[in-house]
Amino acid sequence: MAATASLKSSLLLPCPLSDFSGAALSISSQTRRRSWRPRGARIQVSAAADSKNILVMGGTRFIGIFLSRLLVKEGHKVTLFTRGKAPITQQLPGESDAEYAEFSSKVLHLKGDRQDFDFVKTSLAAKGFDVVYDINGREAVEVAPILDALPNLEQYIYCSSAGVYLKSDLLPHFETDAVDPKSRHKGKLETESLLESRDVNWTSIRPVYIYGPLNYNPVEEWFFHRLKAARPIPVPGAGNQITQLGHVKDLATAFGLVLGNPKASKQVFNISGAKYVTFDGLARACAKAGGFPEPEIVHYNPKDFDFGKKKAFPFRDQHFFASIEKATKELGCTPEYGLVDGLTDSYNLDFGRGTFRKEADFTTDDMILGKKLVSV
Repeated sequence: MAATASLKSSLLLPCPLSDFSGAALSISSQTRRRSWRPRGARIQVSAAADSKNILVMGGTRFIGIFLSRLLVKEGHKVTLFTRGKAPITQQLPGESDAEYAEFSSKVLHLKGDRQDFDFVKTSLAAKGFDVVYDINGREAVEVAPILDALPNLEQYIYCSSAGVYLKSDLLPHFETDAVDPKSRHKGKLETESLLESRDVNWTSIRPVYIYGPLNYNPVEEWFFHRLKAARPIPVPGAGNQITQLGHVKDLATAFGLVLGNPKASKQVFNISGAKYVTFDGLARACAKAGGFPEPEIVHYNPKDFDFGKKKAFPFRDQHFFASIEKATKELGCTPEYGLVDGLTDSYNLDFGRGTFRKEADFTTDDMILGKKLVSV
């Protein structure tokens, strides 16, 4: 059934940190940004004398691409540890030739497999890195060799996930909430426990859903494919499930803010957007961002279908959002991107240019829509 609530009244839900209720959007979806630069006043380490020798574990996809640029612009010596299967650098949409040339001339590369623990220990020990940003670590066993190799490490900054929280009726999730040891992110939980048990200065970042240009997860892309094809958007349940998205550039800025920050020592921070949104509201936000007409939204009961191994919707079918109050108060971390503004940035710099990670697959959509037509 097509949703009938208007964009103005139901697109965004107020977060406790918001100074407006979401009833009106103050940023036009057609706003065009200059090439991204983090707010320099908010990044604490910028002087050459404070330059750090930084290792980024995984830096050629999504988060790492934006984070590595931020760190290089701040004057740090940055080395990307990858398997070397993807190009070490690539010019970003909207990035000038001069900006790209400067970045690619400064970033370094260490080729290796983080599962080869002996290589990790010997190669990292020889480099003597000051700081490690671990963007792609999934298991504690992958982290221990890094800590062993760098006994004088100043800070280990880890990308965890808000998916570690135990499902609860009390929301939003706070950093002190109970976690789920059976979560599919249990490896990240075990990594946080390992860091806490070792004599190391660590910081863990728990993003909720991340979106933005070059996203390899089908978050906004899933909606854009359907909007471009002028197809109805299937949404499970009543479409009023509340979730939360954070822009990748805001996440990169948050990672920069914890570097060398005493308030981030041995702390966990939720990072995401300042507002929450319903599933239906997200569909409308994506339409507004891409300049598409108001979408037709079809609600369905997932229990009525057997999708096999296919995923019919890109979000978990539940309320899922987290408080960013701690990061705001302790780090001064305030998201730059509103939801529609951020989705517009993602669309203009990625999908709107004809680039995406996964081809459109409407198999599950056709199952849902076919059943709806039969029942009418």
